[in-house]
Amino acid sequence: MYQDDDPIETSEWLDALESLIEQEGVDRAKYILERLSERASREGTELPYSITTPFRNSIPATKEARMPGDLFMERRIRSLIRWNAMAMVLRANQRPGELGGHVSSFSSAATLYDVGFNYFFHGGDEKRESDLVYFQGHSSPGIYARSYLEGRFEEAQLDKYREEVDGDGLSSYPHPWLMPDYWQFPTVSMGLGPIQAIYQAHVMKYLHSRELIDMGDRKVWCFVGDGECDEPETLGSISMAGRENLSNLIFVVNCNLQRLDGPVRGNGKIIQELEGIFRGAGWNVLKVVWGRMWDPLFEKDKDGLMQRVMDEAVDGDLQNFKSNGPAYTRKNFFGKYPELSKLVENLSDEDIGKLNRGGHDPYKIYAAYHKAVHDHGNRPTVILAHTIKGYGFGTAGEARTPPTR
Repeated sequence: MYQDDDPIETSEWLDALESLIEQEGVDRAKYILERLSERASREGTELPYSITTPFRNSIPATKEARMPGDLFMERRIRSLIRWNAMAMVLRANQRPGELGGHVSSFSSAATLYDVGFNYFFHGGDEKRESDLVYFQGHSSPGIYARSYLEGRFEEAQLDKYREEVDGDGLSSYPHPWLMPDYWQFPTVSMGLGPIQAIYQAHVMKYLHSRELIDMGDRKVWCFVGDGECDEPETLGSISMAGRENLSNLIFVVNCNLQRLDGPVRGNGKIIQELEGIFRGAGWNVLKVVWGRMWDPLFEKDKDGLMQRVMDEAVDGDLQNFKSNGPAYTRKNFFGKYPELSKLVENLSDEDIGKLNRGGHDPYKIYAAYHKAVHDHGNRPTVILAHTIKGYGFGTAGEARTPPTR
């Protein structure tokens, strides 16, 4: 790493950039930086190349669309859904055959689905057709649990989870042949949902361009797991989506950093890796990394030390911070620099434990969905949401691979 031999001059350049942004805006600052880059390259300067951005939220807190509604009521409903999903799977586990289910996957994605259901998924009306939603296969227990609260299922049906062969139970995964009045698309085996969603969006736009249908504001939503992105079908056609400007397509990747049997990228950063892949394929990339509890700390982090530690931490570190508790986080995250320790010296361990990840913050998710729907720039959008596997399971299950999966 380059040693800064003149920190005063560096500070002057940074002050000038901050003044430019404040006085003339980010577009002007971007233009100036591009001209500086062009000028430096004429002298043979090898500038650092990166197709990723720092490990933080793509949307600044000051530019977030504000979420309406009743946060506390929505959280209560979400808690009931999580509880019923867990109870359904655990009760299935107690019956002969070890039927099981992927309840910890849904627990990490519950808020991602809730914000979509409450504000963005369009059920269709006399003016437009419904949105198309490809649910991640492993999230099916949570979708069933929500339908139960809505009165679409009886308790007896939930008690027949994965016992659907006689037509009265609920299929393991989204299966429109077994449950034709419920599921629209099969999304298992893994990777099947993403590639279907891409070609669905492509056909929809093709028919619209030929004036055979009016696509209007209709969207294709696809929910994906970060481990699922290693399946060749998942990323195999994303370049086509970027090339064809499929602005009607939105991917939501639940980045809980954990597979069924271990880390997705223990010594790497899956969110950063996926950002580079999708950005290179011509997609809008929105990262929802940290929740609103971090916003005051970012405001105080004038020297960027907290951002530096976030950029340096690998996924294995992030899992350790959660599974080992706030005292461990204070020592191993904030304790990397004395100045950073001072930033949180007035925070209790309980306060540090409440520093939430973006994929569990409905305000941050709402802002990302709103931008994906209304400000897509005629390109497909992927939202990379940072979550915790087994969220809500406590120390026995969070950021781990629990027996219930």
